[in-house]
Amino acid sequence: MISDRRTVGELTIEELEQILIVKRRQARAERMRRLREIGRLPADAALPSEDLIPIDVGGRTEQPVSSAAEAARRRALEVAPLPGAKRRRERGKARTRSRGGRVRDKLLLILEVGALVGLVAVLVVSLQNIKALNDDYAGASQGALEAAGTPTSEAEAVLPSGHAPPEEPGSVPTHLRDLVEGEVLPAVAIATPGPEAPTRIVIPAIDVDALIVEGDTWEQLKLGVGHRPNSADPGERGNMVLSAHDDIYGEIFRYLSDLELGDEVIVYAGEQPYRYKVTAKQIVEETDTSVLANTTKPAATLISCYPYMVDTHRIVVVTELQ
Repeated sequence: MISDRRTVGELTIEELEQILIVKRRQARAERMRRLREIGRLPADAALPSEDLIPIDVGGRTEQPVSSAAEAARRRALEVAPLPGAKRRRERGKARTRSRGGRVRDKLLLILEVGALVGLVAVLVVSLQNIKALNDDYAGASQGALEAAGTPTSEAEAVLPSGHAPPEEPGSVPTHLRDLVEGEVLPAVAIATPGPEAPTRIVIPAIDVDALIVEGDTWEQLKLGVGHRPNSADPGERGNMVLSAHDDIYGEIFRYLSDLELGDEVIVYAGEQPYRYKVTAKQIVEETDTSVLANTTKPAATLISCYPYMVDTHRIVVVTELQ
């Protein structure tokens, strides 16, 4: 290019515009060179340009760049983002996602902890309700047992038919002799049995055929086999408790211990017989009132003192309705 010695005031508007375009092109080329030096542009990348009208500066005209060269320059200007910048953007996005994930995880943890606390609370309340129901049931059962006159404490109650052993077999204890030797026996209050109450017991295996009275107190057992009040009637579901002496007042249950499993016990309610079969036999302490407990099936429990003439324990025979 030929240097132009004219001052700015001597140049036309068109010439000034062309000079500015040339300066701008030179500045852009310098930027491209610096980018090429630091490795941000390939070495063979073309310099950018723009469609220019012919430039005539100092008598020399510059021709516009061809369309092919212009397309190559534009492709060169389409610089792909550096890997470092891309990684930074990806890290930024990952951090954003990571923060969102942490928030979500915290919310899920709070929900899980809340659900666990709620479940524990429900379990605690349920256990308390169950305990309260059990306590109420126990109180109601206790009241029913007391109303029925059934022993409720093994330490304070004993099984029926207890007495001191006589001095000789078949004799009467000394403190009871005045009741049977020439004196009139006092009247014994016998409860009126219901229409389904037991009235007679027959045990063929030990030759027992005896009257059954309502009640099992000392006076009532003098008259026969006692039916415990509020226990089951013959054929009825529950435990029918029958007791008698073994060595005084007829020795009705003297051979109760000789019964074997499968032996028959017949209990009458009026004229109606009910047949029971022996299913168990045991010796217990006189305070073991568990044998008086009710049952879900029709059963009869026979009780007497044991052993013969000693009477320190009880013989208990359990039967079930056939």
